[in-house]
Amino acid sequence: MRSTCLISCFLAVSMSGTAWPAIAVAAPAAATTPKVPPTQFTQRSLKNGLKVIAIRDTSTPNVMVSMWYEVGSKHDPAGRSGFAHLFEHILSRKTVNMPYNAINGMVDDIGGTRNASTWYDRTNYYEIVPAEYLERMLWTHAERMARPVVDKEVFETERGVVKEELRQRVLAPPYGRFFNFAIGENIFNVLPHRRPTIGSIQDLDNATLEDARAFHQAFYGPDTATLIVSGNFKPAELNALIDRYFANIPRRARAIPLAIRTKDTPVKPRTVTATGPNVPLPLVGSAFRLPAAAHPDMAALEVLDAILSAGDNNRLDAALVKPGLTTEAGTGLYTIEEQSVLSVYGFVAGGKDQAVVATELDKALARLRTTPPTAAEVMEAKNELLAGSLAERETFSGRAFELGEAYVRTGDPRHADKRLAAIARVTPADVLRVAKTYLSPAKRIQLRYVKGDGDPKGWANPTPLPKFSTPPAATGKPNQLRAEADRDPLPGPGERVAYVAPQVTDERLGNGIRFISARTGNVPLTTMTVLIGAGSATDPRAKAGLANLAAAIASKGTATQSADQIAARLERLGASLSASAATDGTYISLTAPAATLGQASEVLSDIVRNASFPEEDFARERKRALDGLSISLKEPGALAGMLVNPVVYGNAPYGSIGGGTPASLAGLTRGDLLAFRQAWWRPELTTVLVSGGIDAAEARKIAESAFGDWKVAGSAPAQPQALAGSALPARTLVVNLPGSGQAAVYAVARGLSRADRAYYDALLANSVLGGTSTGRLFEEIRVKRALSYGAYSGLSAQRDVGTLVASAQTKNESAAEVAKIFLDELQRIGAQPLDAKQVENRKTLLTGSYQRSMQTSAGFNGQVASALLRGLEPTEVLAYPDRVAAVTGAGATASMAQIVKPENISIVIVGDAAKFIDKLRAIRPNVELVEADQLDLATASARK
Repeated sequence: MRSTCLISCFLAVSMSGTAWPAIAVAAPAAATTPKVPPTQFTQRSLKNGLKVIAIRDTSTPNVMVSMWYEVGSKHDPAGRSGFAHLFEHILSRKTVNMPYNAINGMVDDIGGTRNASTWYDRTNYYEIVPAEYLERMLWTHAERMARPVVDKEVFETERGVVKEELRQRVLAPPYGRFFNFAIGENIFNVLPHRRPTIGSIQDLDNATLEDARAFHQAFYGPDTATLIVSGNFKPAELNALIDRYFANIPRRARAIPLAIRTKDTPVKPRTVTATGPNVPLPLVGSAFRLPAAAHPDMAALEVLDAILSAGDNNRLDAALVKPGLTTEAGTGLYTIEEQSVLSVYGFVAGGKDQAVVATELDKALARLRTTPPTAAEVMEAKNELLAGSLAERETFSGRAFELGEAYVRTGDPRHADKRLAAIARVTPADVLRVAKTYLSPAKRIQLRYVKGDGDPKGWANPTPLPKFSTPPAATGKPNQLRAEADRDPLPGPGERVAYVAPQVTDERLGNGIRFISARTGNVPLTTMTVLIGAGSATDPRAKAGLANLAAAIASKGTATQSADQIAARLERLGASLSASAATDGTYISLTAPAATLGQASEVLSDIVRNASFPEEDFARERKRALDGLSISLKEPGALAGMLVNPVVYGNAPYGSIGGGTPASLAGLTRGDLLAFRQAWWRPELTTVLVSGGIDAAEARKIAESAFGDWKVAGSAPAQPQALAGSALPARTLVVNLPGSGQAAVYAVARGLSRADRAYYDALLANSVLGGTSTGRLFEEIRVKRALSYGAYSGLSAQRDVGTLVASAQTKNESAAEVAKIFLDELQRIGAQPLDAKQVENRKTLLTGSYQRSMQTSAGFNGQVASALLRGLEPTEVLAYPDRVAAVTGAGATASMAQIVKPENISIVIVGDAAKFIDKLRAIRPNVELVEADQLDLATASARK
C-alpha cells in the first residue's frame, strides 16, 4: 500500500530520547467495521484440467470472461527475462480463425473492453462485454488456448511493442529503474523472480520465434488455466458452452511442472545505490522478504503495511512527510506465491539530507519492532483494508479480479474471503510479532536511488544469477491463419439483457443547494461528491495552481479539527477522501460504506465550509507540490501534457497550467487559499451528489444533515469570460530533455465545447481516430510499425472550447515519424467519409463504455459532475445513448473537418532533441526548440 505517490506505472511516544510525531486517534465511538459481502461462486473442473469458476450477478447487463494461466515471469526461460510478458502480447493477437489483432476489433464492435497482464505468478486475459456475447468470448479464449498462430509477423511486431513499453514504463520515468529493476534484483538471490517481469532490451532482442513456440507448448494448456466468468449468465447455458468449446482441448503433451521448488538463500544485509539519468529527488528505502502469499502471517503483515502507509494518518507520513524530510513516503507490498516482498521508501525533499531521512525511516521501522501499535491504529488499518475490498466488490468484474488474484497466488478460490476474516482477527500483538520476525535489520536491503548513468552493473546483486531452465523445442507444424472462406464462423449473440439506467433524483436541500442522487447498485458502498463551480480557470495566471492546491490540502485542517484528526476519523469509518480542481470546477469526493456515510459526510461538510489551510501544513504541502513538479518536469509524457494548454490557449484562462508552475506555486500564500475558499466555495456554486448502494430518501437525509444549513453572506465573484480565448497560430514546440529514455509526441488542436451538439459527432470521429486500441493511430503506430506501446487521441469536455489531443511515446529516433503519422491521420479523419458499419460499431463502443461507467458510484458521480460543470443537466447524461445513436457518418466527418485544419494543429515533443530535430524540421520548418533549463511554464511562449 502506498501513500499518494509521485511516480506511475508507500505517536505520541519517545524512543531513545527522540520525540515522535503524533498520529491522531479518533474517538472509539466513531469506529464502524465495514461489512463486506462474501463473493458467491460455483466451481468445477473439466477432465482436461481446466478449472472453472462462475460468479453470477443478474444486476448487470454485462459479463466478464477471463482466463488465468498459472504462468508468469517466474517461468521465464534462461536468458529470456520478460518472456512471459512478451507471450501475453503474442497470445492476444492471432489464431487460425482470427486475423492479427482481430480480437480487439471484435470486442470494441460489440461495446466491450479487454486487456491482459502478467505478474510473477500468472498471466490473465479478460473481456467485459454485453451478456449476449458470452459465447463469442468463450470461443475466442478456446481459440487462443488451442489454436494460436505464433508466426514472424506476430513475434516481431509484439517484441517491438514490448520494447517501447519498457522504454515508456521504465526508462523514461525518473524512478522507473528503481521500482522495476533495482528492488527485484537485490531482494531475491536465486529465485527466478529476481528478473524483471518486463525483461530487458537485451533479452528481448535475443529471443527467437522458436522460443515463443516452445514456451506456448510448455506452459499453455487447459491444465494450467482457470476460466472465471462473472456477470449476467444462465448457469446451465454457461456450463454447456464451456463443455462445447473447452472439453476437447487436450492437456499439454509434455507438461513442465509449474511449481518453483527452489528456496532462496538468506539476505545479506547491505546498502545498494542505484542510479538513473533523470532523477530530480533522491530516494531512500529498504526492502524486506515476507512469507508466501498463503502464509497465515500475511494478514498481520497487510495490517502492518497499512499502519505504515495507508491513508493520511499513517506512520511514514508522521515520521517523514509532515516534518518535511520527504516529499512522499510509501510502501510496496508485493504478494507472491513463493515469497512476498515489502519495500518502504521516501522521496527526499529538496534540500534535505539523505542520511537524516534514512535514520528517521529506520526509527519508524524500529518502533514497529519494539512497541505494539495502538488498538486505534490497528482498527483504522483493518477498516481501510476491508473498505478497499468492499470497493473492489462493487462490480461483478472487481469480484472476479479479487478472487482470481488470490486464487493464483494461494490455490484456494475462497482465499479472498478468508483473507478478510483473517485481517479482522489481527491484534496489536500480531503486528508486533510479524514486525519483529520479518523487518529485522539483519534481513533487509537498504536502498538508495540517485542521479547517475543508470548502469545496472552499479546495483547488481553480488550473488551470481542462477542458470534457469529452458523449455524443450516445440514439436509439430506451427498453426497458420486459415483462408477467410475456411475459417470457423463467429458465434452469434444470445438473448440480449437490457441496460437499465439509474433512477436519478434531482432536488434542492433546505438552503437551496442542488442535490442529485441515484442508486447505482446493491453493494453497500457509496460516493458523495461536492461539486463547486470554480476551478483552475479562475486562477490568476501568476497564481496558477491555486484552485488545485486549495482542493488538495483542504483536508489538512479546519477551525475545529487538525489534519490528523480528520484523517483518523475517516479511516476509522472505512472512508477515503479525494479532491482536485479541473479547469471548470472543483471536485471533493468521499467514498464510504453506506453504514458510515452519515458520519463521514459530517467530516466532509466541515472541510468544505471551514478548511483553514494551517500555515505549517500549507508550507509543507506547497513544498511537496514543488518537488512533485520537479519530477514531472523530468518525465517526457507529463511535461508534454502540461504544455498542451499554453500552446492551444495562450494567455486565455484555459491556458493556465492547473497544477501550477514553479514560479506560481512558490508565490502562493496561505492567505491566497483562504481568500479563494471564501470567495468561491459557496452554497450557490455547490452541488452535492450521492450514489451507490443507498436509497434516495436516506441519501437526501444525510446530505440535508451535512449541508442543508450551510449559508454564506455576500455573493459569488463573476466567472471569468472568454475562457478559451481566440484561436492561435499553430506551433511546433520541442523541449530538449537530453538523456531521456523516450520522446513524448503530442498533436493538439482546438476542439468543441461540451455543450455543442456537434460534440457527439466529433466524439464518434475521435473514437475512430484514436479512442481505443482499434483506432487508426494505434493501428498505424503500434500494430503496423511497433513504434509505441500505445497511441491514442482524446476530445476534452469543457464549458468553452476544448481540445483534440493525439499522443504517444516512442524512442527518440522515431519521434518525427510519429508526428508525421499524427498529422496524416488527423487530415484523413476530417476528409474521408466513414463507412456505415464503422459508424454503427463506434456507436456501440461508445454506448457500452458509458453504460459500464454508470454502474459504479464513482463512475456515476463523475459523469454527472462533469456534465454539470460544463453547463449541462443530468438529463443530458442519461440521454447519452440517444445522442450517440443520432450521429451520422457525414456529421462525424464534418465536425472533425473543422477541427483538424492544418493551420490549427500544433505539435509538442519532449525528448532528446538531437535524435529527431532534423527529421522534424523537414516536416515542420517552424520548430521552436527550448532547452529544458530555459523552459518557463508561466508564459505562453514556454521560454524564459
